[in-house]
Parts: sequence; structure tokens; C-alpha cells
Amino acid sequence: MIIRPIELVIFDCDGVLVDSERIAARVQVSLGAELGWPLTETEVVERFIGRSSASIREQVTERLGPQTADLWWGLFEERHREAVDLGLSPVEGLPEALDAITLPTCVASSGSHEKMRHTLGHTGLYERFEGRIHSATEVSRGKPAPDLFLYAARRMGVDPAACAVVEDSRPGVQAARAAGMRAFGYAGGLTPAEQLEGPGTVVFDDMRQLPALLAAH
Repeated sequence: MIIRPIELVIFDCDGVLVDSERIAARVQVSLGAELGWPLTETEVVERFIGRSSASIREQVTERLGPQTADLWWGLFEERHREAVDLGLSPVEGLPEALDAITLPTCVASSGSHEKMRHTLGHTGLYERFEGRIHSATEVSRGKPAPDLFLYAARRMGVDPAACAVVEDSRPGVQAARAAGMRAFGYAGGLTPAEQLEGPGTVVFDDMRQLPALLAAH
């Protein structure tokens, strides 16, 4: 089997570009305690991290009803934004990695464009990807379905087999594999390395390693 050279690197946003998953998990745990669904951080990672807002709302609706789900999501967006403004930073080593990567890049995230403008803008990363940012709001199915990554590849004019995806969540690496893309699972965040492992997937824990890993695959 001939392995095609990588022509495009597709980055997830939360937990890969910006260190926001810890913020999101903390806010979700506090909302669960407040609104009647006690959750541990581990449960939040398993249920919510890497999923679209629609998927999270569906889960909350099923558990607590539509009115509470509306309240939950409104409070989440408000508190997440406040926490981001207080102290969001790029993932450690990410700026150095981007400086060393010469391949074309884009972003494909479960978050909305508005959310990415805020988080990437706050960390000075928005300009690096402007015009090449794709959201799960633009496709019918979020991760772990492959739709978002296939959409991003099509918009960028690159065959899926020539794409590499950098993800930090289990639904994310599952979506990359389903899209027929090479997956690079970043285990330096909340998701344990063993949840990222699988066929066609390279797991690493230091973002500074990424340029060399891409070059080797």
C-alpha cells in the first residue's frame, strides 16, 4: 500500500490550539452541580469533550429536559467566555510547532465560528488561520462522524488520503480515522493516551514533537 505524502494538516481548536478544554470541563462540572446533573471531570471528558454543542445539548435535554438544557448552554457560553478572558493561552509548544510546520494548515472544530473567533483571537492565533477555519455548525453530523474533516478537506481542495488531523479527543481521532485521514492524537491535555490510540493514529504528548512526526509520516 502506497502512503501518500501529507498535503494538509487539519487542526482541532479546543485542546489542540488553545488550552481551553480544562476551562470547559471546569465550567461543565460546576453547571452540573448547580442544575441537577452531578458530573466528575472524567465523566465530562467522556461525554462532552470533542463533541458539538448540538450533541451536548441533546445529552442535557435527555437528562434534564429542554428548558434546563437551554439554561445550561446559555450559562456555559457566558461563563466559558468570562474564563477565557481571564486566562486562556495557546497549548504549550503550539506556537513553536506552527512556526516549524511548512505544510498548508486549517482548523476544523466542534465549536462555532463565534467561539473560535473569541478563543483564537484572544490567544493571537486567529490571523494564522483566518479564511481556513471550519466549524461543525456547517455540516449535518459532528464528530465522531467524518463529515467535518471531509468538508474541510474539500474546501481546501485536498484528497482526504493526503490529510493529517491533529486531535485531542476520542471522538476527534475516531472522526479522522472514519474520514480516511492520518490521526495525530495529542495526549498532553485531558484525554488519556489510551483513549486516543488506534489504527492510523500517532499519539504524542508534547506539541513541539508534531513537526517531526508529520515529517516522518
